[in-house]
Amino acid sequence: MMPLSGVRVLALEQMQAVPFATQLLARLGADVVKVEPLTGEPGRAARPAMIDGSGRPAGATFLRYGTGKRSLAVDLKDPRGREVVLRLAERFDVLAENLGPGRAERLGLEYATVAARNPRLVYLSITGFGTAPPEAAAPGAASPYARWPAYASVAEAMCGAYEYARRPHQPPVLNPMGGLGDTGTGLFGVVGVLAALRHREYTGAGQLVDVAMLDAMLSISDVVTNFWSMGLRSEPDVEKRVPYLLTSFRCRDGWCVLQVSRAHQFERLAHLLGRPEWVGDTRFADGWGWHDHWADTLRPVVEEWSATIGMREAAERLAGAGLVAAPCYRAEDVVADEHVRARDMLVEIPRPDGVAQPVLIAGNPVKLSAVPPTPEQRPPYVGEHTSEVLSTELGLDTPAIAALAADGVVGISAPADDLPGSRSPE
Repeated sequence: MMPLSGVRVLALEQMQAVPFATQLLARLGADVVKVEPLTGEPGRAARPAMIDGSGRPAGATFLRYGTGKRSLAVDLKDPRGREVVLRLAERFDVLAENLGPGRAERLGLEYATVAARNPRLVYLSITGFGTAPPEAAAPGAASPYARWPAYASVAEAMCGAYEYARRPHQPPVLNPMGGLGDTGTGLFGVVGVLAALRHREYTGAGQLVDVAMLDAMLSISDVVTNFWSMGLRSEPDVEKRVPYLLTSFRCRDGWCVLQVSRAHQFERLAHLLGRPEWVGDTRFADGWGWHDHWADTLRPVVEEWSATIGMREAAERLAGAGLVAAPCYRAEDVVADEHVRARDMLVEIPRPDGVAQPVLIAGNPVKLSAVPPTPEQRPPYVGEHTSEVLSTELGLDTPAIAALAADGVVGISAPADDLPGSRSPE
């Protein structure tokens, strides 16, 4: 028994935000049916890509968030395809969509229409700027950007994080953490779905869970506006001055980050470096002084100390002294890390196209003491489960399904050479 066993999710999803959310729900036990076009959702066309067991390209974006789901290929532009989805929605607990601004409405698959057929349905909609139902919105509550398409970079830019982190006279670093605007929003989507399912236990009614990517990023990057409101402001192309150390320094084999926010931490740093005279020095009386004298005084001493040791060792010595530090890992360092291996945080997807290196995706970060880990299932082929879903959920027989496939309403995959299930790296 998994925590979400019995919860059934119909996912009209693409790319990252909702696929990330539904992957997490699947890893917690939900049955997720991925609804995608006959040619596959756009994430399958991402690069880099591999060739999957059905002989089709499987792009990196899809592979990262496709595990543990069933694929139903449907042409939503065909009224019969839309009716298939509406009939399925009558039997599911959750419908999750990120089709793009206004597309669910144009297809007749928006919350009001679906809820009329299944009032108990929890409907998750993730958009760039929100999609609250008109009857619930106060005058002026709708976003002026409601019709803007949005990728992660849009929400990340508009929450202020790019400008906050931009170095003077340099352009912003875009997507510094990959699609944080997508995955962060997906996490809030999962929270909303779980809360709505709990609410349904009391009321018997479903509801719309409206999550905007910009809202999610404003929450994650709240330091930007919070510090501004408290007077910590900076001018464009002027080095930001802060009352603490949050910086990096070179080691023999890379970089290490260091954060010193409290007086006792600075004292520990001074003693570790063999500079006890720094304690009591008026230049370093507070965090402003640490920041102001990092480049001319503190950093040279730190980098003299770290020049002959690796970044991992430097972080271990600093941590051993009670300081906050970490190595700046490269990808190969992450793959080889003992913590990552011990926590099963990388999952291998074997490749059928002759490439020895398996595709690596992130494992499940949610560890539950009463729930044993379960094997990961590989991402589905396009339409791999179309026949299964239509027969078990809607009672369609083989001729009826074949007729829909012949008319191009649904797609059915015929894997050329099935793959084994995914596994954790050895």
